[in-house]
Amino acid sequence: MIEHQPGGRPEKPSETTDSGTLATEHRTTRKAVTAAAIGNATEWYDFGVYSYLAVTIGLVFYPSQSQGVQLIATFTTFAAAFLVRPLGGMFFGPLGDRIGRKRVLAATMLLMAAGTFCIGLIPSAATIGVAAPLLLLLARMVQGFSTGGEYGGAATFVAEYAPDERRGFLASWLEFGTVAGYVGGAAVVTSMTLLLGPDAMLAWGWRIPFLLALPLGAIGLYLRVRLDETPVFAENTRRSAEESDGRRRKGRLRATVVGQWHNLLLCIGLVLVFNVNNYMVTAYLPTYLEAELGYGSTTALLLTLGAMALMLIAVTGVGRLGDRVGRRPVLLSGSLFSIVLTLPAFWLLQTGDTGAVALGVVLLAITLVHFSGTAPAALPALFPTGVRYGALAIGFNVSVALFGGTTPLLAEALVRSTGDLYAPAWPVMVAGAVGVIVVWRMKESAGRPLPGAPAIPVPAHTPGGTRLPYPRTGGENERYVPPSNVRRLPSGP
Repeated sequence: MIEHQPGGRPEKPSETTDSGTLATEHRTTRKAVTAAAIGNATEWYDFGVYSYLAVTIGLVFYPSQSQGVQLIATFTTFAAAFLVRPLGGMFFGPLGDRIGRKRVLAATMLLMAAGTFCIGLIPSAATIGVAAPLLLLLARMVQGFSTGGEYGGAATFVAEYAPDERRGFLASWLEFGTVAGYVGGAAVVTSMTLLLGPDAMLAWGWRIPFLLALPLGAIGLYLRVRLDETPVFAENTRRSAEESDGRRRKGRLRATVVGQWHNLLLCIGLVLVFNVNNYMVTAYLPTYLEAELGYGSTTALLLTLGAMALMLIAVTGVGRLGDRVGRRPVLLSGSLFSIVLTLPAFWLLQTGDTGAVALGVVLLAITLVHFSGTAPAALPALFPTGVRYGALAIGFNVSVALFGGTTPLLAEALVRSTGDLYAPAWPVMVAGAVGVIVVWRMKESAGRPLPGAPAIPVPAHTPGGTRLPYPRTGGENERYVPPSNVRRLPSGP
């Protein structure tokens, strides 16, 4: 689809130059980043709502159990949705490599919003008995299946639109959408809890945050269907059509999995350390503060929400840092922080002093933002264009299913079985050690074209004529500034 600017001029999303580079439009790239970020915000709005209502959901759907069993059951339902995410990745990922990123991302947006909306309609266990938790599980699995194609597709979509020297900064807006969605969901729950009180929230108020997902999803869907296909995918499709002479390509899933096994393992390892940190902070920490340390629900919500707000401010700056110094140094520092800062953070959480607790939450958020700001650009760069969506979707969701969505369940189970309030720190530290190994084996991707894709230089000027303060690549009125320190760390064999 070609949009028309004021004055009747068509907006071209991209064109291939004679030098083998792709020239992209600043306005189209900005719209692509916005659409992808809003879709991710919708996904994480649900996670924020579900995590912050974990205690309430336990009371509504598992009323006859003790609080500990209610939390285990709630987080089991939370984790079960992740078990179908690899299936969603295997379905939507190769489909996105075959028919295009845009159409698949529109479908995942629609399914995700519908699944979240339906949770708000489920009657309580007091009304329909055991059917209530079963319907909750079904809605969560619909969400999980659709999400299997969401993050990998959104990261691929942004990466294939972004100029090479700004890919880290632009891709970090995907995680800005993640944090904004989570903060939005948490803020809605916090505001409604303060306005309605616990009794009204338990009776009916908990439904409203889930119902609000439908209009948010409609906005994301509208933006996505108005976009053009990514320039990298369009160019790859054109070349593949010429080379195949119209013959349909077979064995795509095999090429995606078997042909990319080494990079799939790197993807799984990087996502492991990213998501163990992620779900420890976003999904488990509010419950840990409330149920295990005895803080009031409002205090637990506000402490975590404050840390998320700091991440919202910092995440794009970390993405820009990855463009300047390279992805690997930033990812390495995040992995090391996971090892050395987690135990001190959990010690601070247990001091009972509000200031110290806030500092502990901030330490965990600082560790997480290293991955949030850098991974969206590093992950798509592991795979070539023809299998990028599928390989990233499969690797990402296998790792999330095994190590991400199970993090709250594992953390709560460790606390219950050992009685040790430091137990949730151990999975984070182990994940950090895995992260160090993965970063050592990775190749640097900052400032370089995606594998199998033409170079995409940064335009010399914005539409208003102001020079962009980022590295540029050749051409009239442009200045080449090589990315600094991108080879500072030795690549693994």
